Amino acid sequence: MAPCGEKSQEAISSVVIIIAMQTEAMPLVNKFELKEDQDSVFPEGVPWVRYHGTYKDLHLNIIWPGKDTSLEVDSVGTISASLVTYASIQALKPDLIINAGTAGGFKAKGASIGDVFLISDVAFHDRRIPIPVFDLYGVGQRQAFSTPNLLRELNLKVCKLSTGDSLDMSSQDETSITANDATIKDMEGAAVAYVADLFKVPALFVKAVTDLVDGDKPTAEEFMQNLVAVTAALEQSVSQVIDFINGKRFSEL
Repeated sequence: MAPCGEKSQEAISSVVIIIAMQTEAMPLVNKFELKEDQDSVFPEGVPWVRYHGTYKDLHLNIIWPGKDTSLEVDSVGTISASLVTYASIQALKPDLIINAGTAGGFKAKGASIGDVFLISDVAFHDRRIPIPVFDLYGVGQRQAFSTPNLLRELNLKVCKLSTGDSLDMSSQDETSITANDATIKDMEGAAVAYVADLFKVPALFVKAVTDLVDGDKPTAEEFMQNLVAVTAALEQSVSQVIDFINGKRFSEL
């Protein structure tokens, strides 16, 4: 996901941050003093929410897919993530996309509660198509935009991310996650990467660990218990990333 020639020589100006849950989004909305869009850039009737404003030299947009119109819960998962990423690229023409959020980690791969990772590679673990070449399409492995200077400056941990549409993990999922060499799992990242890659918009992924998939506690219980505290760690790391990006060209990341 490299930027096109002209953009790679210009300072990054417009950033879209895709965040699946309101709890994850609001600390960043408040940190950057963003305002909710009263005249939506999105189609009429969709629940998608845009918060936007200027921070230093950057035009920032935080896009939250909103609440499900029937059940009033956050619209998590790959379908909503794909839709809002597509709609945001069409409406806002961002230079850079950042997918920020929480994730489950594997302690066997070195993850701990509260760890924040910058993602190197993303892939799906629940799109199993056991036919030659279709199997690779199902996995959908993609690389995040390379940011060696950002990594060095912020001293972030790096890992691979695996994406699926379930909070829990079946034995088949586990086999695929292992094959993906993933340290953490989420429900949006690879979907955002797919759409960003279609339109050649560079994408970064910042994920904070709320629960240990291979730990002793039930995933849902541990996720809810740690969500608020881990979201604070996520806000701090995403803020550092934004501060680093400000005023820089892609070649300087």
